[in-house]
Amino acid sequence: MKLNVVGDPEQALINKNELDEKAMGGTELMKYALHDKLPAKLLTQFNIIPSRVRELAQDKENILWLHDLPQDPESQHLKDGGWKKFKKLVYVSHWQKQQYENFLGIPPSTGVVMQNAIEPIPTHTKPDPAECVNIIYHTTPHRGLELLIPILKHIREVMPDVKWHLDVYSSFGIYGWEQRDEPYQKLFQTIRDDEDMTYHGHVPNEEVKVALQKAHIYAFPSIWPETSCISLLEAMSAGCICVHSSLAALPETAANWTFQYDFTEDMQEHATRHAVTLMDAMRVLKDDNMQARLNMQMSYTNGFYGWSVREQQWKTFLTNLLVE
Repeated sequence: MKLNVVGDPEQALINKNELDEKAMGGTELMKYALHDKLPAKLLTQFNIIPSRVRELAQDKENILWLHDLPQDPESQHLKDGGWKKFKKLVYVSHWQKQQYENFLGIPPSTGVVMQNAIEPIPTHTKPDPAECVNIIYHTTPHRGLELLIPILKHIREVMPDVKWHLDVYSSFGIYGWEQRDEPYQKLFQTIRDDEDMTYHGHVPNEEVKVALQKAHIYAFPSIWPETSCISLLEAMSAGCICVHSSLAALPETAANWTFQYDFTEDMQEHATRHAVTLMDAMRVLKDDNMQARLNMQMSYTNGFYGWSVREQQWKTFLTNLLVE
């Protein structure tokens, strides 16, 4: 399958790294949720820093809650013993923890894994996929959107009898970085011009959750090394068939519930693998066994990744630190 890939993710990299105060990316959603869940009395005894260190507390223990990759410029201060400034490092996946230890030489005993969490998607009934297969992509564009669009155009040619619609919720605006969208404007326009696609841009997370309740498939031809992937967790909780590569922490997050294919750096081959897997997902949507599996997927995701569980883990973790 020959694809014309639109957009250049490398062009989206700019020097400015400060988040807008209105940023609502995954890290920010986790930060606000944690502060809402934990007792204020417990929180006031720690300085929990989500990824970007700007200042350290002098009167309480500093905990660095890492969401980024060890290669990120924001992580380089941890090299050469820089990790000693913190009481503990908190990682969001075992894959991420291993990367920090290998890349920055951080001792294993300095960190713990506390997976991300979500509020479970409410119970719902999806539209009939026989009428239209609803596909969703809801993360920033540099993670694989430029592959997904030509993939779906190819599927339209080889599966003309299957009606589908793609909803795209994608913009760096969730971080307050609208200028990073500029290299993707041509891609966004391609989506707007296609009658089988809708570009929604940046919307509140609650609106995305409503869209997930109508979606049948989460299509994510991932080319960015995720340390966890909250968009995948939300899609799993919503009972979507999730199609993605095996890159980075995605296999750990998915826990064998999803339609996963081997990652390759060859983008043409990657697109082919995603297309084949996505077509398989379309074919089994109405299968009774598939629906039963999706019900189990939702139960697992809501149980293991629900905030009710993670909240208690954080409470226990912080309480134990107080008595060390």
